[in-house]
Amino acid sequence: MKLIIASNNRHKIEEIRSMLGARFERVLGQREAGLELDVVEDADTLEGNAQKKAEEVFALADSMGLMEPGDAVLADDTGLLVDALGGAPGVRSARYATDGHDDAANREKLLRELDGVPGERRGAHFATAMVLVRKDAPAVRATGRVYGSITFDERGDNGFGYDSLFLYGPAGKTFAEMDADEKNAVSHRRNALALVLAALS
Repeated sequence: MKLIIASNNRHKIEEIRSMLGARFERVLGQREAGLELDVVEDADTLEGNAQKKAEEVFALADSMGLMEPGDAVLADDTGLLVDALGGAPGVRSARYATDGHDDAANREKLLRELDGVPGERRGAHFATAMVLVRKDAPAVRATGRVYGSITFDERGDNGFGYDSLFLYGPAGKTFAEMDADEKNAVSHRRNALALVLAALS
């Protein structure tokens, strides 16, 4: 059985592969599977974007004869929700500063928006909505979350996106200060994947 991840984000693919490699014989990113498709993420919710990506990538793969019984496509959409900003950037997390995916610009904008906000009011959480579409089987949907706070400056060199600004309290580190194993053990994506795996079981 194979799993196609509806993404070309190398970091995300590696993270999911490390968690699901034992469940599927092959875990492939979209490009690895030979799928050239850029799904427009224009839904109003994380769940809507994940559903749209999963369905469109599955449809293309199936039309190319790539999907066999037991094969699946997994899509997710992740957002950072900051309490002091009313849940922003939320569904626009990847495009917070620009219409492109500019992580550095997104982090800079977030820090500007929180300028003057004290530490006790910088609570935030990551949410990952995940949809797994299978051939001849019902779809699986799950949302995982992890809670923390936003730092006053960037810390750490690992990870991607907002990881260098997201402080995970129990570890006393930002996600970017954790190694992959530490982060994967507690991340929003791990929590969503655990729910997906439980449903598959």
